[in-house]
Amino acid sequence: MKKSISILTVGSLISTILLVTVFNSCKTTQQAVDYKDLSYLYNPTKSPINPLYNIINQTDESSVLSVRFSISDLFFSEANPDGVPKASVLITVKLYNMSQGKAIADTAAIDLSIVKDAGKQEYIYNIPLKVEKGLEYLAEVKILDRLRLLVAQDFVQFNTMSYNNRYNFRVQGHFDKNELFSPVLRIDEYINLIYSRRHIDSLFISFYKPFREVPDPPSMLLPEKTLDYDPQKVVALPYSDSLPMMFPKEGIYLCSVDRNIKDGFTFLNLGSTYPRLTTPEGMIEPLVFLASQDEMTELKSAAKPKAALDGFWIKCGGNVDKARELIRIFYTRVMYSNYYFTSFKEGWRSERGMIYIIYGPPDKVYKTLQGEAWGYKKPVIKSKWGGRFAVTDSYIYFNFKKRENVYSDNDFYLSRSETLVTYWDKAIESWRKGIVFRLDNPKGI
Repeated sequence: MKKSISILTVGSLISTILLVTVFNSCKTTQQAVDYKDLSYLYNPTKSPINPLYNIINQTDESSVLSVRFSISDLFFSEANPDGVPKASVLITVKLYNMSQGKAIADTAAIDLSIVKDAGKQEYIYNIPLKVEKGLEYLAEVKILDRLRLLVAQDFVQFNTMSYNNRYNFRVQGHFDKNELFSPVLRIDEYINLIYSRRHIDSLFISFYKPFREVPDPPSMLLPEKTLDYDPQKVVALPYSDSLPMMFPKEGIYLCSVDRNIKDGFTFLNLGSTYPRLTTPEGMIEPLVFLASQDEMTELKSAAKPKAALDGFWIKCGGNVDKARELIRIFYTRVMYSNYYFTSFKEGWRSERGMIYIIYGPPDKVYKTLQGEAWGYKKPVIKSKWGGRFAVTDSYIYFNFKKRENVYSDNDFYLSRSETLVTYWDKAIESWRKGIVFRLDNPKGI
């Protein structure tokens, strides 16, 4: 009953806010709140709750969803009978069987009262789910922060199609045995890869060189470049769930349970500074979205890369202070692109990363099993009727399709035939003039 009351309280609060908004805007009408919009997932300023998820298929009938909160995701308050810092969180899950027309396969909920531990930086909770072998699934996760009356929602896709794919592996730190939620490892990080679906004697690790390609502008009807080359080396190791593994060389590592099976769990070494770019040489690379081919050649061959990099941004901004602001915004977007969109390559090298860096966080995000649609608001259109003003919002959309990929479940490509109007040239021109581009600002669009 307590859970139902809390959910109804949030619903009542939202309803009250909407009613107040309606009665206090007699002269202006706007579009209603869009509850299907998930743009907060890619905008760190919109939601303070940003958990990470893992899915592991334990048996043919059971999978486990792990939810990881960092200390910054949770709100602790001492306003409780015990007088100690506590967070109050409700996690609900709806599991859909996507192989049978999005039928509900299972539901689950855990009600958490989390006591703050001064020595902990993360809190992990496991939710068992009932599954069947050979199916595609979508887990809809909703997280209610009872103290702040905030709700976060996300979708986690997985399948039980094979015993060999990534959903049959669990990764933990070798020394502290903590569960890891990212395939990107530090250069000196030791891990254990745990596979328990059946007995295996060997683990086969295929090493691929790093993927260095970048996407073409969205105005060009060209397919996105993808990993289409063979591994440079395949190494067989005697398998043990306590085998310490470390990947010191930058690149892509596909771990398989059979030499002849190109499937398994992929680790990435993306350099010592990932997800940030901190060296002049590294910071020059994303300028491919703004600079001409001749400028990129000049930047990459400069005897003093830092001076060349500074010179590029000062030329754009017109002065040092403006250049600093452009650099801050541009490379913050690069960092968040890496955080959100990394697959088998850094997120900034993806097509979602390219759009995110140049246009900023999307104003609208709609997700389906097949992909995502990003909407960017165009200048508003105002019209007057009687004593009222009507405001109409208009958006351009970038449509991204999910691509099945052995190396990652976060691989999307831009459907360029659906995105014919992009204003790419106006966006680049704006950046080159020292103005961070926003689609709803320029005139004449």
